[in-house]
Amino acid sequence: MMSAPNHSSSHPAVFILVGIPGMEKSHVWISIPFCLMYTVALLGNSVLLVTIVKEQSLHEPMYILLCMLAVCDLLLSTATVPKTLSVLWSVSTKISFSGCLAQMFSIYFIFVAESAILLAMAFDRYIAICDPLRYRATLTHSAIAKVGAVALIRSFCIMFPAIFLLKRLPYCGHNIMPHTYCEHIGVARLACADITVNIWYGVTAGFLSAGLDAISIAISYALILRSLWGLPSLRASPKALHTCGSHLCVIAMFYIPAFFSFLAHRFGQRVPRHVLISLANLYVVVPPMLNPIVYGVRTRQIRERVARLLLPGG
Repeated sequence: MMSAPNHSSSHPAVFILVGIPGMEKSHVWISIPFCLMYTVALLGNSVLLVTIVKEQSLHEPMYILLCMLAVCDLLLSTATVPKTLSVLWSVSTKISFSGCLAQMFSIYFIFVAESAILLAMAFDRYIAICDPLRYRATLTHSAIAKVGAVALIRSFCIMFPAIFLLKRLPYCGHNIMPHTYCEHIGVARLACADITVNIWYGVTAGFLSAGLDAISIAISYALILRSLWGLPSLRASPKALHTCGSHLCVIAMFYIPAFFSFLAHRFGQRVPRHVLISLANLYVVVPPMLNPIVYGVRTRQIRERVARLLLPGG
């Protein structure tokens, strides 16, 4: 009778990332927009960070939260896009088992933290519009620092168990991964064992983090709209709505592709694999690219400070 497999010894030394299945011949062409989007994300978020840090007038709660969002965007795209490009360019398609788990943890850790920051930004808008007299007393720099600390602690507590859920699985030599980077279910599907626990853990973790955040954000904006509807002066409504417009655009860009990719990977058995992989790549690079553009275009204070920073003599 065969002995039970030693799980620690059944981990592959490396995983082979094959990129986007069925589109191998187009990898070089696909890499061009990804490279451009990553470059724009780096430049845009870096300019946003430098502008907010250098301008004393922007050291307000909303802009500090925006600064945190820019840091998350930089980290999220950097955790995935360089490896994706190396796979698409066939420079390096290998990643160690430990490196794969580290990348997977980093991606979800940053994603959950960014979701918490978006929730904090929604609360910021709610206080600013519905209870403006208490805004400065409620959203102090100390309170914002605590929000950041809680976001990091929550992310760590939610995502850390995923490492052990993957390490416990035997892989029986399976190490060919149809993806451009490591993500939880993509790694788990290579195991030669039941992964029901991994699937339901992923669903539960997603609901308890981004899912509850999205519901809370929806509630906060419903309360904002109800407050605006009851204003005696309709002239205040467009201005207040404009302050929320940028945030709503960012929320839509962040949650819609992420939730679709998350659910399709677990329950969308009929969705073509190349569509799933392409979408998984888009949700880690498109929001980081567009967030600084949206805020830069729609927020006058940032637009003016960026222009002053880039054109000091203008």
